[in-house]
Amino acid sequence: MFRFLLLFAVLALPVSAGPDLQESTFWSMEVERGDMPPVTERIPEEPLIVDLESKGRSFGAQGGTLRTLVSRSKDIRQMSVYGYARLVGYAPDYTLQPDILRDVTVAEGRIFTLHLRKGHRWSDGTPFTSDDFRYWWESIVLNEEITPTGPPDFMYVGGKRGRVRFPDAATVVFEWDDPNPNFLALLAQATPPFIYRPAHYLKQFHAAFADPEPLAEAVSEARVNSWAALHNKLDNMSKFDNPDQPTLQPWLNATGGETSRSVFVRNPYYHRIDTRGVQLPYIDVVEMTVVSGGLIAAKANAGEVDLQARGLEFRDVSVLKKGEADGGDYRTFLWSNGVASQIAIYPNLNFADPVWREVMRDVRFRRALSLGIDRHMINRALYFGLAQEGGMAALDISPLHREDDLYAWSQLDIAQGNALLDEMGLTDRTASGLRKLPDGRPMEFVVETAGERQEEENALAIIADTWRELGIRLVMRPLDRDILRNRIYAGTSMAAVWYGWDNGIPGPDTSPAYVAPTQQEFFAWPKWGQYYQTKGQAGEVPDLPAARRLMTLYREWMQTQDNTERTALWREMLQIHADQQFAVGILSSAPQPVVVSKRLRNVPENGIWTFDPGAHFGIHRIDEFYFEDAFQQVTQ
Repeated sequence: MFRFLLLFAVLALPVSAGPDLQESTFWSMEVERGDMPPVTERIPEEPLIVDLESKGRSFGAQGGTLRTLVSRSKDIRQMSVYGYARLVGYAPDYTLQPDILRDVTVAEGRIFTLHLRKGHRWSDGTPFTSDDFRYWWESIVLNEEITPTGPPDFMYVGGKRGRVRFPDAATVVFEWDDPNPNFLALLAQATPPFIYRPAHYLKQFHAAFADPEPLAEAVSEARVNSWAALHNKLDNMSKFDNPDQPTLQPWLNATGGETSRSVFVRNPYYHRIDTRGVQLPYIDVVEMTVVSGGLIAAKANAGEVDLQARGLEFRDVSVLKKGEADGGDYRTFLWSNGVASQIAIYPNLNFADPVWREVMRDVRFRRALSLGIDRHMINRALYFGLAQEGGMAALDISPLHREDDLYAWSQLDIAQGNALLDEMGLTDRTASGLRKLPDGRPMEFVVETAGERQEEENALAIIADTWRELGIRLVMRPLDRDILRNRIYAGTSMAAVWYGWDNGIPGPDTSPAYVAPTQQEFFAWPKWGQYYQTKGQAGEVPDLPAARRLMTLYREWMQTQDNTERTALWREMLQIHADQQFAVGILSSAPQPVVVSKRLRNVPENGIWTFDPGAHFGIHRIDEFYFEDAFQQVTQ
């Protein structure tokens, strides 16, 4: 923690000791009219001063509109991800540093004192203080009407609930009886638990604070059945779809209602500045347009975006590179992909069909599936051989990477796969050669997809041919993403194809919660994850020895701060996954195309595209990107 605070001390100085502040052209009209205070009164007394030169970046000028595309209206939530203003956040080297917070002190690994920046304000100019944390804890989390399930899981360590104190306006203390090594990393996630809320805004929709009559009218107008439902509807820190809710992100939502084109404008009270006194973000406006997913590559090729990676696949690279060579006003970077597997198949061990569930829970079946995949052919067909072939494991840029984990059960071997299935007693076959389940049904393995990535469907088509040699018919079923997730969580989906773990680059200090059965989002064990997440109120108790062992190892990791012990625990957990093939990984490290306008600066040519840790563009600090010929504009 000493290093953590030392890093901060170099970057954050009081305004009086820092650079002279420069007023934003974008907000100049509001300042001149007296509708907004000058920049000297808008930023915190101790802003986060970004030393761009030490990061090998250039200074930029404010201005310009950045265009980007999404395929669904709900994906405007990516602005909260890309903006990546967090209490603490990851630096590009994946160390944690203060961001919204001035600093953090940690005692005994269990007492976290959060120090706010004095003078920090929400995007509407209201002070951001410990009262916003108090409102989250006392008026949201502990209010049974708003949060009937009680405090979130991260507030419990060893089954005991943590405590929150508010010594003064600029200090918040989170305390547990035992060490909580997950807490700071949790706050740095792409979608963190926002442990603060704009209390001044939400109180007008809370029964404990609002006048009953206006509140009742608001409930009626919103067509919801209670004040709590109204409160939850308007409290969207992650979804970022409520323009009226103040934010601390670099841009604020300036578009009301559902629309295919959303506009986000610079936050006049943002807490970061560069060493010259220019308030970030450099870019004034972000314009996010919803288009069909199949059109994103074409529109990028036509020069209709300034920054785009979401919705682009490796198969789009040839078209993008050709457009670039033919005079396109953009560059195409190839970033590394940080997910543990680009494509992974998840047999649902909690599938409702008891016969199939018993078959899938036999590790020999899962190993046979993996042995029946021609990863080399898939790599050549989809990625020109540029991806890493193997199962789901820590990537080679992780200190926990081991080749034995990567290659376990992942070499094409139809004979061994058939031998394992025979060993299971699945020897009866239909006239067409399909193996039969114990109840006589033909072995038709249904893999459901979100229907969003052509590369998944192409890979499954290749796998279908080799699995047929195992006596298994692969049936692919495309679904809407939300329907797919709900089916998996309910146990009505046999198997699904998705990415591997979001974090394919863990270190010893990375929480291994996501490799233990603690989350329903891991599609191989949704019911086990539900059991943990609901504290036994839903789901099923993990009943496979390997799964129980993962939980034991996770708890041991939580109880030690010794780096050597944590490394050993992580390695065993990764080895269990490699041996058990809970998720059948296919390929990893496939290059991610990133289209960047030739006018856009400070975008790294070599980066890592990953959701957690890193928040896609967030870890590279998109608020530091700028246009070399930034168009100066004012609000309309």
